[in-house]
Amino acid sequence: MKLASRRRAARYAAFVLAAGCALGARCREPVSDLMLVGTVERTLVEVSPPASEQLIEVAVERGQHVEAGALLARLDPLLADADLASARAAVAGAQTQTEVALQEHRRMSSLHGRAVASEEQLDQARLVRDEARAALGAAMARMAAAQKRRNDTVIFAPVAGTVDQIPFDVGERVAAGSVVVVLLADGKPWVRVWVPERAIARVGPGTPATIRVDGFDAAMHGRVLDVAREASFTPHYALTERERVHLVYQARVEIDDAPPPLRAGAPAEVSIELPAAGSGP
Repeated sequence: MKLASRRRAARYAAFVLAAGCALGARCREPVSDLMLVGTVERTLVEVSPPASEQLIEVAVERGQHVEAGALLARLDPLLADADLASARAAVAGAQTQTEVALQEHRRMSSLHGRAVASEEQLDQARLVRDEARAALGAAMARMAAAQKRRNDTVIFAPVAGTVDQIPFDVGERVAAGSVVVVLLADGKPWVRVWVPERAIARVGPGTPATIRVDGFDAAMHGRVLDVAREASFTPHYALTERERVHLVYQARVEIDDAPPPLRAGAPAEVSIELPAAGSGP
């Protein structure tokens, strides 16, 4: 009976100690590994046109992998073509006016050199020449803007990646700045986790980590990519010793050897190898 009583007392004491740690008591037992859970994520690239036009073609499908520069979609180019044609005509007219003004200035300079034309006439020819050059520069700038608008009706992939979302269907009008295609960029995926306050002093960029994902037998390896400077979920003012244990810091853990089938959104378990207390991250 005495042995059983001592065992019950020991179990009760262990329970009280664990409860004290959970409630924020001064319990800071060093741990060698930090076990966290999170989700696998990849960098999202949202592709959007700067102008509002009707969507006339979608050249990709969801789940399709594309290379950088691949055609994604086309918008109606009718108005852009009209603006470009008008701008080109304006440039052609400005070029003609500039050439006429240059010839007149050369003629007037020659006459002035022979004392046939006055200084005032030469100044007037010079003024017309400069105005024609300025008008030509403005026309060329408008043509460049019109060409840019025309180019923007054809949407290309800015990076290599996998098509994740296509929010619009052919025939819909796309507002300026609306997302036409969402890409999951190629590159190393990462897991978003939250590091508790008790371990933040020993977790930093470069800290090794092991990642396990359901459906994959082999463990994956990576490192902490970055850790947020500010905590989440708890106000930052008037924190007591009891409240500090509820602080968590968002972090990203990059996966160095992720297999190709690993998809964004998969739940993951992350084990971060913590250095000895006091040695820093």
